[in-house]
Amino acid sequence: MTLLQTLSTDNQLAVDTLNTIQETGSQIGLLDLLVKGGYMMIPLYLLFVLAIFIFVERLMILKKASKTPKGLMDQVKMMVQGGNIQQAKMICQGEETPVAHMLTKGLERIGSPLKNIEVAIENVGKIEIYKLEKNLGLLATVSGAAPMIGFLGTVTGMIQAFISVAQEEGMVSPKLLSTGIYEAMITTATGLVVGILAYLGYNYLVSKVSKLVHNMEYTSIEFIDLLQEKK
Repeated sequence: MTLLQTLSTDNQLAVDTLNTIQETGSQIGLLDLLVKGGYMMIPLYLLFVLAIFIFVERLMILKKASKTPKGLMDQVKMMVQGGNIQQAKMICQGEETPVAHMLTKGLERIGSPLKNIEVAIENVGKIEIYKLEKNLGLLATVSGAAPMIGFLGTVTGMIQAFISVAQEEGMVSPKLLSTGIYEAMITTATGLVVGILAYLGYNYLVSKVSKLVHNMEYTSIEFIDLLQEKK
């Protein structure tokens, strides 16, 4: 083959590849791309649904847990100072929030040594924090696992693409090679998207939990100070 023939062949391959890319971009939509990602797209779909479910469920729980009445502690303080312990307990029992549960436990222990009251409140707080953090670890796992599954799908897809190329006799079609490569890369892109969304959701929920925990700690300290003053 002469140099001129070689250059002509290379130019033709480049033109064919460009035409293939243009045809792919104009004829294949987003849904078609997702379908063509291969079997590794199935666990990525499942992880995406799982991440959305956990995020929405935890967001609703945290929103409910943060709805402690603004003047609850002030009401409890007035009633405790006035000796209306039972009435203060009834007000706290009417609220389904972590802060109210901690105050209820503290009011139930009034009359016991101050150290015992403090320990009882801390134990309730630990249980409430566990409830708030439920499934957050699973969401963090999704944020790390999704990109790795996507990369695994790309590796397996590339292997299949090159196996198909190796089985071809004669000149390899640029369309065959480029199609196999872009189908393999879809899983990496999808895995990264799922992982990023799960990671952002996880950090947002962690910040909400931290804010609630801080409020619980502040309320418990304020309640213990109230009992110390009452003595």
